[in-house]
Amino acid sequence: MGKRQRGSRTLKVFTGTANPKLAGRIAAHLGVPLGELAVSRFSDGEINVQIKENIRGCDVYIVQPTYPPAEHLMELLIMIDAARRASADRVTAVIPYFGYARQDRKDRPRAPISAKLVANLITVAGANRVLTMDLHSAQIQGFFDIPLDHLYAQPVLAAHFAALRIPDLTVAAPDAGSIKLARAYAKRLGASLALVNKRRTGDDLSETMEIVGDVAGRNVLLVDDLISTAGTIKNAARELRRRGALDVYATCTHPCFSGPALARLKAARLKRLVVSDTIPQTAAGLRGTFKVLSVGELMGEAVLRIHESRSLSDLFD
Repeated sequence: MGKRQRGSRTLKVFTGTANPKLAGRIAAHLGVPLGELAVSRFSDGEINVQIKENIRGCDVYIVQPTYPPAEHLMELLIMIDAARRASADRVTAVIPYFGYARQDRKDRPRAPISAKLVANLITVAGANRVLTMDLHSAQIQGFFDIPLDHLYAQPVLAAHFAALRIPDLTVAAPDAGSIKLARAYAKRLGASLALVNKRRTGDDLSETMEIVGDVAGRNVLLVDDLISTAGTIKNAARELRRRGALDVYATCTHPCFSGPALARLKAARLKRLVVSDTIPQTAAGLRGTFKVLSVGELMGEAVLRIHESRSLSDLFD
């Protein structure tokens, strides 16, 4: 595969250990090989990174989602620093999933704003630009003092459901924070809109309260940016069926499945669960109802347009 160049700047894509398959799909769309980079550990567990090729004057893109453990974030910071010190012309952190995004405000005494801290770390490490997808809170874009491009997986995920031609479809937001996302899906799919109003009883606990909108006798698609412990999805699916919904589908960009997530997703009795590959996830226990769609082509096109200084706006359509 050849190199892409704009003027004297060669485009190079590197990946850490968090999601090399997605990085490979991004590189394949660009028609370039993944750059040679070695990630290892010292005997005490510290991360060691070495870029194995010349990147002086290059336009470098480092692909690394920052889902747990925290080593993925630390690995990203070290790779950015290595690229900067190797005299790359520009370093772009491609972060398909931006971790610590749920701590985006001080909503109780003595709490951190971890999303801002992570933004500062990425900037101080030497990134010139950030490309990310479906931030948990849009305000995080303002935490960065460097350019940030914010993509949405909706074109990829919604196209899948459009192809299914589900009759009598209602798109439902599982909580008030997802209503804007649900509205976008409903518009794209020509569906009606509903809201599952919930009360949160803890950091990873929720209690469904009521449903705003007509779901009786209709198929329902629950949409969210991420699924963590799946309590919200399980409770919402149960409540929707209690209110007369037929088949319940669900989709999210970031499958952060943790703790009891898989057991709860089984209990939700979803007709189909569709996620993107921003976080590697096989969820073998959900075979038959679980599908992973790649956002590699979408992110690859965004990288190409950034490299060529072209607009990204029509990637949202």
